[in-house]
Amino acid sequence: MSLPAEFHEIAKRVNNWGRWGGADEIGTLNLITDAVVREAVATVRTGRRIPLALPLRQDGVQSGLIPGRINPLHTMVQINQEIFGPDTVATSDDAVTMGLQASTHWDALPHVSHSGKIYNGRPAETITAHGGARFSSIATVEHLVTRGVLLDVARARGTDRLPGDHAVTPDDLTAAEDFGGVRVRAGDIVLVRTGHMRLALAGDRQAYGYPSPGLSVRTPEWFHARDVAAVANDTLTFEIFPPEIEDLWMPVHALHLVEMGMPQGQNWNLEALSEACVQEGRHAFLLTASPEPFTGATGSPVAPVAIL
Repeated sequence: MSLPAEFHEIAKRVNNWGRWGGADEIGTLNLITDAVVREAVATVRTGRRIPLALPLRQDGVQSGLIPGRINPLHTMVQINQEIFGPDTVATSDDAVTMGLQASTHWDALPHVSHSGKIYNGRPAETITAHGGARFSSIATVEHLVTRGVLLDVARARGTDRLPGDHAVTPDDLTAAEDFGGVRVRAGDIVLVRTGHMRLALAGDRQAYGYPSPGLSVRTPEWFHARDVAAVANDTLTFEIFPPEIEDLWMPVHALHLVEMGMPQGQNWNLEALSEACVQEGRHAFLLTASPEPFTGATGSPVAPVAIL
């Protein structure tokens, strides 16, 4: 089934192809300027640090819903081995096999394509089995530090967790701004809390995966109007799943990654941050969230930290 006219109309309104030149590979991350970072650093008042990553573990959030996305398989390859001879210093080493998007992660721009294209109009065929993504791989994101803004949609609606059929709308995002006393501005990374992570933290992987609240296809225009650098949330699929428009699967991914060139993150644990923001009476902070630089990869694990 081809993408509907409604999707293509939104795509035209949010498209950033050529905005930063035909050779650009990082899209909206260009909005994180030195001035933006200096202003982000100025948000730090107490130095309180809130980790936002889930533990990398074999019984992680992946349940098989997304094919091939396996939880981390950790193996010891050396255990107290005296590799330089008897009675020398012994070493222990590890190896891991995992889906790069298995836990808390960033999606790189070529993570999805549509109509045969990835960001900036490049052919989807530039992603190959052996080379991975030739353009805009996660390794092009050399650093990611800026102001973070928590839009706590769940708290703004007076609940701990949004129901699985809730599509987060532009009105929800604006209401969360009002709740937090904050305004999203150019170069920010927006963290959207639904509270759905509570299911994963309670060990219910199936309920965490499906059905899931998430961003509506109406929200990319909201982020585009505010020149947001990236968006992450606390769900497995990022956007509402199943989709709000019948048979239109993953439209928000396509609009963000392909049309806007805006990275997005999933499986971020925003529960402690939600509590801290209420305690401190502010919802903006310094956020450090640089991905691992896997050459050619379409995503990467990340261990983000919010600094209040």
